[in-house]
Amino acid sequence: MPSSPIRKLVPYAETAKKKGITVYHLNIGQPDIETPKMVLDAVRHSDFKVLEYSHSAGNESYRKKLVDYYASVGIHVNHQQIIVTTGGSEAILFGFMACLDAGDEVIIPEPFYANYNGFAIEAGVNVVPVTSYIKDGFALPPIEEFEKKITPRTKAIVICNPNNPTGYNYSEAEMLKLKELILKHNLYLFADEAYREFTYEGKQFSAMHLQGVDNHVVLMDTISKRYSACGGRIGAFVTKNNELINAVMKFAQARLSPPSFAQIAGEAACDLPSDYFDTTKAEYKNRRDVLVSRLNAMDGVFCPNPGGAFYAIAQLPIDDADNFCQWLLEHFSHNNQTVMLAPATGFYGTPGLGKQEVRLAYVLNTTAINASMDCLEAALKVYPGRV
Repeated sequence: MPSSPIRKLVPYAETAKKKGITVYHLNIGQPDIETPKMVLDAVRHSDFKVLEYSHSAGNESYRKKLVDYYASVGIHVNHQQIIVTTGGSEAILFGFMACLDAGDEVIIPEPFYANYNGFAIEAGVNVVPVTSYIKDGFALPPIEEFEKKITPRTKAIVICNPNNPTGYNYSEAEMLKLKELILKHNLYLFADEAYREFTYEGKQFSAMHLQGVDNHVVLMDTISKRYSACGGRIGAFVTKNNELINAVMKFAQARLSPPSFAQIAGEAACDLPSDYFDTTKAEYKNRRDVLVSRLNAMDGVFCPNPGGAFYAIAQLPIDDADNFCQWLLEHFSHNNQTVMLAPATGFYGTPGLGKQEVRLAYVLNTTAINASMDCLEAALKVYPGRV
C-alpha cells in the first residue's frame, strides 16, 4: 500500500509548528468554508431515542432527496439506483470490487487521485495509467493512447471530473470520445464527480449525461467537498445498471449501513437554496485566480489555469518534488512561516513522472494564499536543488 503524498509529510509539519513556525496547508483539500448551519442543526436537533442501523442502501428519505438533487443537475435516476456509501471512497471501492476480478485492469488518466491506488490494491486490481501533460493543461490524452493500454484484462476507465489533482474540467467532446471507447471495448466508465459544483468556466458534463450507455456508467459521489463536510463520510454509488446495483448491495449489506448522523446532514443539505453554491464558487474562483497569477509570476514556474475543483498542479524549477516539499518543512521559513505542498510524484502511476511538479489546494483565504506564495517564492530562490 503506497503512502499518501498528501499526508506523508504531516510529521514534518507538526515538528515545524512545535518550533513556532506557521505552516500554510496547501497540501490537502480540506475546505475552510463553513459547513452550512442548517446541515449541522439537522444533526444537533435530532431527537430519536435509538441510534439504529439504517437500510444498507441508506435511508430511503435521503435517497429520494438525492433523486431531486440529481435531477437539478440533469441526472435522472430513481432512489433504487442509488446506494449511500461511507464517503465517495467506499463508492469507488465498491465499483472496483463489483466490476473487476483480481488481476483485472482499470485505466486512469494520470496524474490521478492518489487513493485510487489504495482502492485498487484493496480490490486486487491493477491501475494502468495513461499520461496527460501539464503543457496541455492536463487535457484528456488522445483516445489512441487509451487504445494502446487496453488488454483482455481491462474492465473499466476511471475519470475524475472536475479533476483531482489537476483541476481540469473535461469537456462534453472529451466525454463523448470516452463513450465511444467504452462501447467499442465493452468497458465500465467510473465517474468520480466529487467537485461537480466547482466549475469556473463552462459547465460540468457528467458521465450520467451520456446517452445509450446506462449499463456502462457508474457515478461515484460525495458530500465532502460539495458542502464542506469531509468528516461526514457520506457518498453515493449511482448507476442505472440494475444487475450492478444488486451486486453492490451485497457489499453494502456486508458493511451493514452507512453513518446515520451524516445521512441526516446529507438530507438537510439537499434542502439548501438553489443559489447556495454561487458565493462559495465565486470565493474559490477568486482564490484560484490569485494562486495561479502568483505562481506564473515566479521565475521558472508554470501553472495551467484549472477549470474546476480547487486544485492546481504547478511545475517548479526544482530537482525533486519530494525532497523540496520536505525541505520546506524541515529547513526553510520565511518570516517564521512556510508552506506545505503535496509532491506530484504520488499522483502519477508511471515511475519518474511528476518530479518537478507539486499539487496545491486553494482551500485557504486569499490573504493566506498570498502569504504562502510569498513563502514559496522566497524558498525557490534559496533551495539547494533549484535547476
